[in-house]
Amino acid sequence: MPPIFTTPLDFSLFLSFKFNRRTTKYGIITMKVALSGIDTRDGALLSKVKRTLESLSVKTQIMKDDDYYRTAKEADLVMVAGGDRGILDYFHRIEYDSPPVLGIYETDSTGFLAQLDARELESATYQLKRDNYSVEEVFRLAVKVDGKQADPVLNDVAVFPSKSATLMEHVLRIDANDIWHDKSDGVIISTPTGSTAYSMSAGGPMVLQKALVFLVVSVNSLDNTRRPLIVPNQSELEITDIISRYHCEVVLDGGHRIQIKNTLECSKHAFPARLVRLGSHSSAASLMAKKVKLAEDMLKMPPSAKLILKTLEYEGSLSQKDLATRTMLPERTIRLSLSHLINQGYVKKKTSLRDARQRIYELKF
Repeated sequence: MPPIFTTPLDFSLFLSFKFNRRTTKYGIITMKVALSGIDTRDGALLSKVKRTLESLSVKTQIMKDDDYYRTAKEADLVMVAGGDRGILDYFHRIEYDSPPVLGIYETDSTGFLAQLDARELESATYQLKRDNYSVEEVFRLAVKVDGKQADPVLNDVAVFPSKSATLMEHVLRIDANDIWHDKSDGVIISTPTGSTAYSMSAGGPMVLQKALVFLVVSVNSLDNTRRPLIVPNQSELEITDIISRYHCEVVLDGGHRIQIKNTLECSKHAFPARLVRLGSHSSAASLMAKKVKLAEDMLKMPPSAKLILKTLEYEGSLSQKDLATRTMLPERTIRLSLSHLINQGYVKKKTSLRDARQRIYELKF
């Protein structure tokens, strides 16, 4: 596991906090906030947030890695650096009940899970003081790979052969009942939160986050009648009897990979994810509208531009070198695709806060 940097923050305010884990100090209410970053790349952003909070008379203390779980347990609120990817990684590491989480971007791009621009931290702090926010609960997936517990996921879990353009044979079992025996490029199990991510790209439906369902999508099945399934989220799902020419891998939220031999088990996780929504946050319907427009425009894009767009969606801000490493596309192709995406208004170029000499690219919507 990579090192995790956590900063607990204390500031005094008069409010009734929703998570109801408050302490009293000198006769007033003290709210505890944990500031978390997943890896060393978030160091500069964490330092910037720390300075901003200290300028607002917020007390800070850098915590060691071994204090991470204790700090999260005792906090009222967690601020996570790294945008959507930071939130996904945070909930991989939190297996128990977590305080509400507010994701922080270092730019004006709001993403779909994270929504707070670091430059707006001061105004956001005042919103929190005025209790001008809500907490949305979304369920997660508990995952077992060949009987061993894996990290819980917020968006989706997928099974694919380790080599692309290779068929995978598998059986889908729901509540111990065989549903299908299929040959396809792979299979995706998604939460409603993840229905507008990888699942949608593979032909799955968009589902409102409050729906109590799982989605199962067989990717490019040889059976033309095979359609995505919507399953009650109290169900126990298995992808089993997995056979392929090459070894297969489980992919958690588009990131971490685990080799699998035979069986993937999925069920509703005991502890949901709690996401802080500020007063100005876009509705779920408006976020879906953005996704629909993007999906329509992607039909007209070159394949390389689609790949770069999806990579930026899953990975967050990346340099050209990072994109080359993750997509394995030639540098010239990456430059041309980025130029196309910038001209179309989907991607923007900016100077990295971590290294002023470096230009990085991220989604603009």
